[in-house]
Amino acid sequence: MTLLEEDMKRIEALGFQREEFAWFDGNFWRLRNINGHCVFLDPKTRLCKIYPYRPIGCRLYPLIYVEGEGPRVDVLCPNHHTYTEEEVRRNAPLLLRAVKQLFREAGRQLSS
Repeated sequence: MTLLEEDMKRIEALGFQREEFAWFDGNFWRLRNINGHCVFLDPKTRLCKIYPYRPIGCRLYPLIYVEGEGPRVDVLCPNHHTYTEEEVRRNAPLLLRAVKQLFREAGRQLSS
């Protein structure tokens, strides 16, 4: 999951160090995975430890951005079939704003 600077600052305000939960892939900051799952997933309860503070990408998932195509529902998500067209219409503008911000932060241009 890619992270905006505001996502990282919100998580850091909870007392986490950036290196604990994020890594830089050369272009973008991303959430760390441990043992095949997000660092914030509690393996016992299967719940997010920071749910109210989770990154925008987590909030919008399974809506994802495919460069050159735009917003799409991620068919790899086991619950993708429950995401309605109304949810896509409502959340696509939020996703596009987040993606534009992400690319600005990375100093890259977003291809249409």
